[in-house]
Amino acid sequence: MSDYEKIARVRLTTMGGLVLFMSLVMLLRMFDIQVAKHGYYSALAQDQHIFEKVELAQRGQIYVRDSYADPDRYYPLAFDVKKFAVWAIPHQIKKKQEAAQKIAELTGISEQEIFSKIDNDKLYIPPIIKGLSLDEANKIKRAKLEGVLVVPEYSRYYPEGALGAHLLGFVNREGNGNYGFEGYFNDELKGKNGTITGEKDTLGRMINLLDKKEPQNGTSYVLTIDRSVQYYVEKKLAEAVEKYEAESGSVIVMDTETGGIVAMASVPTYDPNNYSEYANTDSGIFINPVIAHLYEPGSIMKPIIMAAALNEDVVKPETTDNFSNYTVVDGYEIHTAEDKAFGYENMTQVLENSDNVAMVWLSEKLGKEKMYEYLKSFGLFSKTGIKLDAEVSGYGPEVKRWRNIHRATISFGQGISVSLIEMVAAYSAIANDGVYVYPQIVDTIIMPDGTKKKVEKVEGERVIRELTANQLSEMLVSVVDNGHSKRAGVPGFRVAGKTGTAQIPKADGPGYEEDVYNHSLAGFAPAEQPRFAMITKIEKPKAAKYAEATAAPLFGEIASFLLHYYYRVPPTR
Repeated sequence: MSDYEKIARVRLTTMGGLVLFMSLVMLLRMFDIQVAKHGYYSALAQDQHIFEKVELAQRGQIYVRDSYADPDRYYPLAFDVKKFAVWAIPHQIKKKQEAAQKIAELTGISEQEIFSKIDNDKLYIPPIIKGLSLDEANKIKRAKLEGVLVVPEYSRYYPEGALGAHLLGFVNREGNGNYGFEGYFNDELKGKNGTITGEKDTLGRMINLLDKKEPQNGTSYVLTIDRSVQYYVEKKLAEAVEKYEAESGSVIVMDTETGGIVAMASVPTYDPNNYSEYANTDSGIFINPVIAHLYEPGSIMKPIIMAAALNEDVVKPETTDNFSNYTVVDGYEIHTAEDKAFGYENMTQVLENSDNVAMVWLSEKLGKEKMYEYLKSFGLFSKTGIKLDAEVSGYGPEVKRWRNIHRATISFGQGISVSLIEMVAAYSAIANDGVYVYPQIVDTIIMPDGTKKKVEKVEGERVIRELTANQLSEMLVSVVDNGHSKRAGVPGFRVAGKTGTAQIPKADGPGYEEDVYNHSLAGFAPAEQPRFAMITKIEKPKAAKYAEATAAPLFGEIASFLLHYYYRVPPTR
């Protein structure tokens, strides 16, 4: 064999070996793709041709009624509006500075702010802009900026602004409710998004619908709040806080028959449409003081202790004794508010004069076990169950830890912490002939299909006898007519009420602040057939020392509005 033939044979053998090797490699690769990793590559291919589109569910609406305007109509306090968001895919944006400049021109947002968000090579980033109108969204679409997407979304809108902010709460950027009603009923309001799954061609057009799940819109609610009453209460409360140079204030109005909350307001407040303005500087403003702040109530506690003593037949309204200006308990001196000895008083006069010394005497006759039992029965150590986010329960030492000084101070509302909603429910029980009714915020539930369900009142146990409730009601009318609560009265009506000027515990240790007080007035009207219970509270006013000058006139103004324009009750005297 010639040298040429040998070389040709070697080349042929080498080429054959290479072909065989490449064939084996291809066979192994085909086996890997078609058998070993079939699932993976099948899914990859499917992903290139299958798409899934989310169809947004609409969050339920929150309504109220307005008895002054049209009681049969629902007025929205919160609903969704269709807005648009701008999303970016930075690695697809070749001219980032130009894109940022164009978006800034179309939206009015800082060019630097936009550029800082897209100046990277990420696959995608969260929305760079949210809450755009349809007109703004269309302008960006027409600009045809590569790597910039306009996506529809729902945005929460509160048409009445700050009205009812604390009881409503707000919806955050992620679409979740925070605080108040939005927070408590977030899952029910939110609903569930739907999806459309389909097959697309190489141009991205749908050629086959594979699956469709309809969105389930959220449940809507009609609240017990009355819009006109809420507006009036907020207006008068804000005026009072300013007038008396107070740090803050709150008001709660409860229907004594149904338990429905007619108004719930606190100052300072915020606009839930612009909640982000407060999130980083004053997030505490979102907390509802009516249900989430505890305070020592002072003398508005006295009628609760008096109710217990009357119900246990420890005293009668006409029971009389002689009272000094001070008494000593466990080595502590307890004085009347102005260090005045009232002398002989019956039990009605004890409330009229707001006599601390007489209340200590009464608590001793009642005994600590009975006192504690009635405080619990009136709901002062447990949550009311109001369907709002972040409610807290009142607090007081367990009775086994009580010394005589605990019994004594609690009798006039110090050494015990309660919420306003607990106290208004307790007064409502007195107004409701001695039967506790749980506070409610929901009047009607509207299901996504439009079906409506009326929420029935939840009645609790009898706390005191009907006779006791009637006796105490008459005593509290006398307090308004003849005592420190005169300015809570409404001409032509018999109003029952009691003021409270309470010391404030020091935040950094034992004892109380000097010359700093919380003012309250708790009561109900009309006394012979109560329609509402209410508490007005003014915190740390500088312009007045006693509640009779602050919380009492505020109570009177709101009570007059309720009697004349909401309940439309004819005068009784």
